[in-house]
Amino acid sequence: MDFASLFGIFAGISLIIGSILLGGDLESFVNVPSIMIVFGGTLAATFLTFPFKDVMKAFRAAAFVFRNKQPDPNDTIQTMVKLCALARKKGLMSLSQVDVDDPFLTKSCNLIADNADAKTIRDALRIEIDSLKMRHFNGQEVFRKMATYAPAFGMLGTLIGLIKMLGDLQDPSNIGPSMAIALLTTFYGSLLATMFFMPIAGKLKSRTVNQVIQLEIIYEGAISVLQSANPRMVYEKLSSFVPARYRTGI
Repeated sequence: MDFASLFGIFAGISLIIGSILLGGDLESFVNVPSIMIVFGGTLAATFLTFPFKDVMKAFRAAAFVFRNKQPDPNDTIQTMVKLCALARKKGLMSLSQVDVDDPFLTKSCNLIADNADAKTIRDALRIEIDSLKMRHFNGQEVFRKMATYAPAFGMLGTLIGLIKMLGDLQDPSNIGPSMAIALLTTFYGSLLATMFFMPIAGKLKSRTVNQVIQLEIIYEGAISVLQSANPRMVYEKLSSFVPARYRTGI
């Protein structure tokens, strides 16, 4: 589990609920029609903006924010150094027998074992990296758009509440409660945007950056393996992707 994500959600919700309870009761902040306007409207606008499959992919990607830890670049560097040592000892063909879980690394090893030239390997791996960036951008954009739509529908709900309130001014005692309910939709929209949608989009972006770094390490490592570079030199080259204080060495 990603502790930072869970802590952020738990701390944010706890502080908001705690501040509400200190100043009043939680029940006054619950209004079903307001929730329907904000949440339902945001979902409807999102599905209108993006294809259904892109929205569902974004939601599934958001689940990884809480489930999976980010891989350590140092582990990937160590793997590439070992592969380089293996290739120098047993030849490039030996990489076809390497059993790894990462499909990008598997593709790199197969290309090298198949005696592909440097340009072919560079082109194939670069396309993989660029396509990953585009796929991940779509997921991030879904939540960025939702963060835009939620406050807008919150304001729309507030306008609906104000219209209803102004249409019933005969009883002044209803103005206060009606105004409170009208403002709840703005509260819901802002809460969803700032507490959920934008943070998830930001987390997905950070995950993309981390994953791209992993792929770049494999990419540069594969070229070094193809060139039969010294494993120590490979480490020195790939360790540049990691801040000096976090490098583990070989």
